[in-house]
Amino acid sequence: MVNTKVILVGVGGATCAGKTTLAKHLCKILLNSVIVHQDDFGPPLESFPIHPVYNVQDWDSPETAVDWHRFRQFLESVKQDGRIPPDYIRNDPFNEQRDFPVDAECYVKWKSHFEEVERHAREDHGIEIVWALVDGFLLYWDQESMGQLDIRIFLRVRHDTLRERRRERDNCIADGSGWLRDPPLYWEHIAWPGYVAAHKDMFENGDVESGRPTGDRTRGMVVLENEKMSTTEVVDQCCKEIAASLRALLQQGDSHYEA
Repeated sequence: MVNTKVILVGVGGATCAGKTTLAKHLCKILLNSVIVHQDDFGPPLESFPIHPVYNVQDWDSPETAVDWHRFRQFLESVKQDGRIPPDYIRNDPFNEQRDFPVDAECYVKWKSHFEEVERHAREDHGIEIVWALVDGFLLYWDQESMGQLDIRIFLRVRHDTLRERRRERDNCIADGSGWLRDPPLYWEHIAWPGYVAAHKDMFENGDVESGRPTGDRTRGMVVLENEKMSTTEVVDQCCKEIAASLRALLQQGDSHYEA
């Protein structure tokens, strides 16, 4: 009998930090993998609150930017059933991505590694591994949904770099209907303060740019300063961490290792 083990890999970080790019590279490397975008769990566009000071919709407040009940239920369902529910609607086709290639040597090395590990798990342990790569800009704010994640990766990028990337993109997705352009000064007044509010408890002195990771939320989390790394280096480091976590999960024992 083969049991299915769903491993949820969280890829968090600010908007424009490179989360989706990383998730897509990992999806090509890991067999039986799917990507889940937290952005797909936002409320209907008309439900976003109006900022009390700047009088525009606030898409970044951690309390309201995600339908947390629906997101928690979805992660729980994926973990239990080992598949993406058929009613899941992806907004990814609207999400433009620049191409950041990974060296072929890195790609081939890790793809071969995970193919062998997964074959070993299936043949020797009776375990079929399924990967769900969950990316989101508020992935580590909600304790309940964060607790569903087996592996946690956080991409940390400085304010000025994020601001320039956001301006280059100059849009964000809401409700699957297409592009929404940022109102004037949206990044400075709403997006960045919302990111700081959601993540300051993860870093020493609330310094989200350079503070040392601290507290329960970052325990066991892989924090990468990916702005200082090439895409190949980021993918390689993440694969190392995922491989180590997978070994630890397999070593927990076969008798209870099923979803």
